[in-house]
Amino acid sequence: MQDAETVLDVIRKRGERGLPIERLYRQLFNTELYLVAYGRIYANKGSMTHGVTGETVDGMSLEKIRGIIDALREERYRWSPAKRVHIPKKNGKTRPLGLPTWSDKLVAEVVRLLLEAYYDVQFSGRSHGFRPGRGCHTALTEVSRTWKGTRWFIEGDISDCFGSLDHESCCRSWARRSMMDGSCG
Repeated sequence: MQDAETVLDVIRKRGERGLPIERLYRQLFNTELYLVAYGRIYANKGSMTHGVTGETVDGMSLEKIRGIIDALREERYRWSPAKRVHIPKKNGKTRPLGLPTWSDKLVAEVVRLLLEAYYDVQFSGRSHGFRPGRGCHTALTEVSRTWKGTRWFIEGDISDCFGSLDHESCCRSWARRSMMDGSCG
């Protein structure tokens, strides 16, 4: 089995060249990727918060990782339902939060590593959200360097955006635009 950095580098290079990746699922059997994923998420505040199974980072071991890999290899792995809790907001209301099990967090992080290696290199250099080494500060730096004549910006926020929009009409509108400009299919 190749080490994690080699695997991710090969996937990244295929992404840069726009080449397809095949049999990516079998990379979920690579123990090294789980160790990298563990290293990225074990110190998070939520790692000691249990989901529906009571499992936390404390129970992690190479044996547990091998068990997850065996379940994936034999197509027996099943995602557990997330534990739902409601956390308070500043305005006195609450918002729902899903707490997955530790094993699910670990598998999800391995999947994220694989997909990020392939797709991140294909994103626009102007994209800053949820990308490694990028965020609000890199976006602001780009704005200050690029938009020299701009005096002000307007920031907007749609309250409960995802839950408030009519998804059916949005999808119809998107499909109409894509067919008109030829970007669909």
